[in-house]
Amino acid sequence: MDVTLVVEHFLNGLQFGLMLFLLAAGLTLVFGIMDVINLAHGSLYMAGAYFAATFTAMTDSFWLGTLGALIATAVLGIVLELSVIRRLYGRDHLSQVLATFALILIFNEGARMLWGAQPLTLNAPPALAQPVELLPEFFYSSYRLFIIGAGLAVAILLYFVVVKTRVGMLVRAGASNREMATAMGVNIKLVFTCLFAFGAALCALAGSLLGPILAVQVGMGESILILAFVVIVIGGIGSIRGALVGALLVGIVDTLSRSLLPLVFKILMPADVAANLGPALAAMLVYVLMIAVLFFKPQGLFPARG
Repeated sequence: MDVTLVVEHFLNGLQFGLMLFLLAAGLTLVFGIMDVINLAHGSLYMAGAYFAATFTAMTDSFWLGTLGALIATAVLGIVLELSVIRRLYGRDHLSQVLATFALILIFNEGARMLWGAQPLTLNAPPALAQPVELLPEFFYSSYRLFIIGAGLAVAILLYFVVVKTRVGMLVRAGASNREMATAMGVNIKLVFTCLFAFGAALCALAGSLLGPILAVQVGMGESILILAFVVIVIGGIGSIRGALVGALLVGIVDTLSRSLLPLVFKILMPADVAANLGPALAAMLVYVLMIAVLFFKPQGLFPARG
C-alpha cells in the first residue's frame, strides 16, 4: 500500500477530527455543565455554514463571511437560549430531547424557506487554493492544513480559557455546584447564556471551515451530530480534553477505515465481497470503538467529574 496514501488519509482524519472537536466542545460543555441535551446543536452548525456562504457571497471575502457567520450564529444561540433552552433547565432529559428535536425540524424548514432546497456553494479563499508539497512528490491541500492549524489553535485557546481564566472558573463553579455559585454572587443565567453563545460560535466556525469541503445544504447537521455525541461519550461528558482526544480518535478511525479497509479487503478476498463488506465494517468501527471505551471506562476516557 502506498505510504503517501496512508499519510494523506491520516491528515484527512486529523482535519475531520479537529472539526468534530469544535462541535463536540460546545456540546459537551452544554451537556456536562448546563445539563441540557441539545439535539439542535447540529442545526447551529448548519446555520453557521449557511451564514458563511451568504456573507461570503455578499462581501466577496471568505474571512469576512466567516466572521459574520460567527457573530450571527452566536446571536442566534443567545436568542435560542433565552427563548427555549432556558425553559428546559431542570426538566427531565426526555423533555429536552423532544423540544430540541422539534428545533431541528424548525431549523431545517426555516433554512429551506430562506435559502431553498438546493445546496449553496462556499469556496475556499484563493490564497489557500493551491496544494503544498509536504514530502517529495506528495502534495496536500493547503486549505485542509489551515483547518488543522485552526482547530489546534482553538483547542489550545479553549483549554486556556476554561482552565486558566476567571471566566473558566465561573463556568466550572456553575458546573460543580450551581446553587453555591449563585449564593456567592455569580450570575449563573448570564454565564449559561454566554456559554451557549460560545458553543454556537464554535459550531459556526466548524460549518464555515467545512463548507468548502462538504455541501452546504438542509439537514447537514444531523449526521455530524451523531458523531459529536459519540465523541463526548468516548471522551467524557463535560471534559474539553476528553472532547479533543475523542474527536481525534473518531475522526482518524472513521476516515482511515472508510478509505483503507475496502482496499485491504480487495487484496484478501474477492472484489464483490470486499465491495460490500469493506464499507459496512468501516461504518461500524467508530461505534465499536465507543463500545470498547465504555466497557473499560464507563465514564469516558477523561471524565470531568468523579
